[in-house]
Amino acid sequence: MGKKVLIPQPVAEEGVDYLKDHGYEVVFVENSDEESLKEAVGDCSAIWLGVPSITREIMDRAPKLEIIARQGAGYNNVDVKAAEEKGIWVTNAPDATTNTVAEFALGGMIAIGKNMFLLTEKMKEGDFFYKDTYLGEDLKGKTLSIIGYGRIGRLLAQKAHYGLGMKILAYGPHLTKEQLEDYVTLADWDRAFSQGDFVSLHMPLNSKTEKLVGRREFQMMKTTAKLINCARGAVTDEEALIEALNKGQIGGLFTDVFTEEPPKKDHPFFHMENVIAAPHMGSYTKECRIIMAMHAAGQIHKVLSGEKPDTPVHHTVKK
Repeated sequence: MGKKVLIPQPVAEEGVDYLKDHGYEVVFVENSDEESLKEAVGDCSAIWLGVPSITREIMDRAPKLEIIARQGAGYNNVDVKAAEEKGIWVTNAPDATTNTVAEFALGGMIAIGKNMFLLTEKMKEGDFFYKDTYLGEDLKGKTLSIIGYGRIGRLLAQKAHYGLGMKILAYGPHLTKEQLEDYVTLADWDRAFSQGDFVSLHMPLNSKTEKLVGRREFQMMKTTAKLINCARGAVTDEEALIEALNKGQIGGLFTDVFTEEPPKKDHPFFHMENVIAAPHMGSYTKECRIIMAMHAAGQIHKVLSGEKPDTPVHHTVKK
């Protein structure tokens, strides 16, 4: 058999078939906790990674490991420093999820704005007329503040403006007016939070962004404003967010992410009428799964064939 590729989560078969067709042995592991991965990774040359975390300790058990290929854009679940020290490539798929997540965020805005899930649940409980006292809102003419104006944020702006007629404010730490479309207004941090009717988070999770959106930001937001988080749970101060929702400091939350995943069954978000919570599923469409799978499989094949990857997240020089 050829070199082994460890896959610790369900993936699209198209990518698996690609690897098998190129002579690789694919190893699946049912449990993706650290101990299970330590046991499974021993003679593997590559890891095709989704949500599970890859620590230095796991890498220590994998002397043949050459690449950890993340099938999404984020890579905060990999100890990149350890990988670079060990000469292991870490790659991501920076554009694979762009359209899918932008669509998902837009859908979340509509759902929380129209109270779709709440009113559906009330109707299932027999209260057809709950809608009379819990009105939704139109998005046309409302202001969408996008925090982190990268690929996903930019495409969300386009869809929201042209599709829904929304006004767009964009914030990025290095963003300039010249980089923006003519329908987008550059905003500083405070303006983005204080003027947005919807505030959508699209920054990566790192040491600078962890808990970056907290009590101060929630106090600045309109009491009717909805927060949309399809980035990472830990970019918000979750405790402060729960407090703001309970006190009515902000109008609602659509979140696809949690600080701890999976969240505990009694997480406060699950018991709030002004919250819609999804299980980190923003990229979970058939089309997106295939795009991610083919990208990850392609990067694995490149590296294991002795080439440099197309989308590295660091500058490892192969041994």
